[in-house]
Amino acid sequence: MKFLVGTTASGTSVFAVEGESAFDLKALDAAVGNDLMGLIENPDLMNRLGSMLDKATSVPVASITPALPVAHPGTIICLGLNYVEHIKEGGYDIPDYPALFMRGKNSIMAAGAPMVRPTCSEKLDYEAELMVIIGKGGRHIAEDDALDHVFGYTVFNDGSVRDYQRKTHQWTPGKNFDNTGAIGPFVVTPDEVPAGASGLRIESRVGAEILQSSNTGNMIWSAARSIAIISEYTTLEPGDLIALGTPPGVGHAKRPNPRWLRPGETVEIEIEGIGICASPIIDEAEMTVAAQ
Repeated sequence: MKFLVGTTASGTSVFAVEGESAFDLKALDAAVGNDLMGLIENPDLMNRLGSMLDKATSVPVASITPALPVAHPGTIICLGLNYVEHIKEGGYDIPDYPALFMRGKNSIMAAGAPMVRPTCSEKLDYEAELMVIIGKGGRHIAEDDALDHVFGYTVFNDGSVRDYQRKTHQWTPGKNFDNTGAIGPFVVTPDEVPAGASGLRIESRVGAEILQSSNTGNMIWSAARSIAIISEYTTLEPGDLIALGTPPGVGHAKRPNPRWLRPGETVEIEIEGIGICASPIIDEAEMTVAAQ
């Protein structure tokens, strides 16, 4: 199935998407709740509702304002350096273990919401990424079993403030500015895409300008391998998010001039078979003015 969590005049709900129509699952059963956790924690509920869509209220997808697929993820783990050509453009050696870092809840926002360029830097970069939503938790998950722990796949823009990313050997500052990590809007279950969501075209662009273009089959560490590696050191929980790294073409590596995101632009991340995550870019000062 393909899901969209979002708001309409009737409130926030979980919708099943078919073409340009979205079917309100919470209207069928209140146990669905306001994000995907109700379905993640109750697979039988999801299976039952899938056969009842003809009884659900339908609205146009375009009428829904996206919300975060998981409103309060417990852990957000991100891989860096997962595409060889991206590693080379950044001047890194090819590692034998993924670069792992974490994002906090204030750094993420729903697709369609503004991505904020902070007042302290103009070096806001884009990163197109495949994101895994964990459905079944566990520790020491075998790679062969790892995809059984996936609820679904979505699109992530790992917006990065590059000068702050490089202030320390740890990437935490540059990867955790408020409202720089866009997620969604659509989540697809594993049966909708190839195993591990491998072999899918992945792109970033601003208007007609293609910034990145690659394929998820080019990842060094697949979704399954990444889950296995991460679960060696931590217990994964339902609703946790794992971002699987970005392909080449990021802004800081553009030559002769870096290509930073600018207020007034809209950056789009698209993954074949999943959807487009679009984010208008605004300056932090605009948010301050709007709040007054």
